[in-house]
Amino acid sequence: MNRFAELLDRLAYEPSRDNKSRLIIDYFRTAADPDRGFALAAMTGELTFAHAKPALVRALIAERVDPVLFAMSYDYVGDLSETVALMWPHPETSPDANPLGLGAIVETLHKTRKIDLPAQLSIWLDALDETGRWALLKLITGALRIGVSARLAKNAVAEFGNMPANEVEEVWHGLQPPYLDLFAWVEGRSDRPRTTDPAPFHTPMLAHAIDDVDFLGLDPRDFRAEWKWDGVRVQAVTGLDEHGQRVTRLYSRTGEDVSTAFPDMVDALAGAEFDNVTIDGELLVVRDGLVQPFSVLQQRLNRKTVSAKLIAEYPLHIRAYDLLMENGEDLRPLSFDERRPRLEALLARYRGGRIDLSPLVAFDSWQSLAAARASPENAGAGLDADAIEGVMLKRRDSIYIGGRPKGPWWKWKRDPFNIDAVLMYAQRGHGKRSSFYSDFTFGVWRENDGTDELVPVGKAYFGFTDAELLLLDRWVRNHTVSRFGPVREVNANKDEGLVLEIAFEGLNQSTRHKSGVAMRFPRIARIRWDKPARDADRLESLRKLLRN
Repeated sequence: MNRFAELLDRLAYEPSRDNKSRLIIDYFRTAADPDRGFALAAMTGELTFAHAKPALVRALIAERVDPVLFAMSYDYVGDLSETVALMWPHPETSPDANPLGLGAIVETLHKTRKIDLPAQLSIWLDALDETGRWALLKLITGALRIGVSARLAKNAVAEFGNMPANEVEEVWHGLQPPYLDLFAWVEGRSDRPRTTDPAPFHTPMLAHAIDDVDFLGLDPRDFRAEWKWDGVRVQAVTGLDEHGQRVTRLYSRTGEDVSTAFPDMVDALAGAEFDNVTIDGELLVVRDGLVQPFSVLQQRLNRKTVSAKLIAEYPLHIRAYDLLMENGEDLRPLSFDERRPRLEALLARYRGGRIDLSPLVAFDSWQSLAAARASPENAGAGLDADAIEGVMLKRRDSIYIGGRPKGPWWKWKRDPFNIDAVLMYAQRGHGKRSSFYSDFTFGVWRENDGTDELVPVGKAYFGFTDAELLLLDRWVRNHTVSRFGPVREVNANKDEGLVLEIAFEGLNQSTRHKSGVAMRFPRIARIRWDKPARDADRLESLRKLLRN
């Protein structure tokens, strides 16, 4: 456990992605089975415990320290695991000096009854030091917050075995923690793990962002262009199991099986009767032939239950733009210009109406494509410009490579909107920024009974540098006028308020927000120290950007 705790501690303070990968690889190289497999499961979100929850942790610390002191400390630190680890009292008697193994802890957590878990967890917390307690609590609550994504952890496994990252992704869904067969394979001690999954996930190909195609010196004759839809990237997969029964699954971009969340879309795929097909596309809500804003699609996301009424009100649709597998044939080694006709032919045979082809954007120069990108409504009849984020550029000769190779695919987003808003509330962040006020709510002016008042229009917790964060944090502390738990209200009058320039991707109507509007991906573009709060934007100006 101490070795795992050291890994988490170093990862939490390491900003470099490459260095994080090196730390993980070193752990895989030096840790024994099954500890390294369970560590991988924790970093990829594959490790859960039925009875070990944050509420249990809060109950244990409440028995040992003053609850008011704990609440104040938690407010200051901003992280439950770190707060409890620091405040946990030293035991009166020395605990057993035998080191705790990560594998043994995981197996005990799975076997221990709910009624016995508080006593067992207390024993472990007494036996560990502060870093060990922090790591244990992070493990059981599932909130690592160490800046490591599932993709990064899987890529580290592949790099550890000196193999392409997509090789690990191809077999991942047939494996279970602690991944003994996976590590045996990447170390060359056994053959590739066999998977009988009839509908496996394939690592998606991702694009690099650009701001100006001319700057890259790209030749427009080498590329195809598609619309970049404002939806959710999905992978639709069908196959036949050993009994000849059709299996249909819907995966998220990260490989999570989301089939149960979208049963209507899975039924539509099953009804298409595709044979061993993998379609790469965008999940959207389409009404009367028009793609709806992302805020509408959000009504279908993160739902534990899906009712017939919800399905009827928010009909799902897949806009397909690539074909990876067909009739068991792997099409990824083919060029884009070879895969595209296969996708067109496949969808031409489909009559279900829930899956269609993402159209190509005609252009003969970067200037003409830039014009289409800026005004999509002029580029095609019936095109809903509000559902388009920009354009995708794909080399005609590009094969489909899992991951984010630089050069074959580029994404060229539409220019963001900008407004000047006034800082209203601030809250502490988490992880490395837990000691700073880094989560900010901002508003614009509106008239109410003849008097101007601020109304909140959004929240942002990124978009500034560490140096700017220090200045903002100091400003918040010096201009606090009220507190609501962990939230500070700041002076936001017309003379002393702080103006923030906010960039955002779009705006939608919202009945859940006091202002009646909801921003898409708001971020702080810069701090307007030079601008008085009275000159910030008004709600009437913001409403002019609303999607019809």
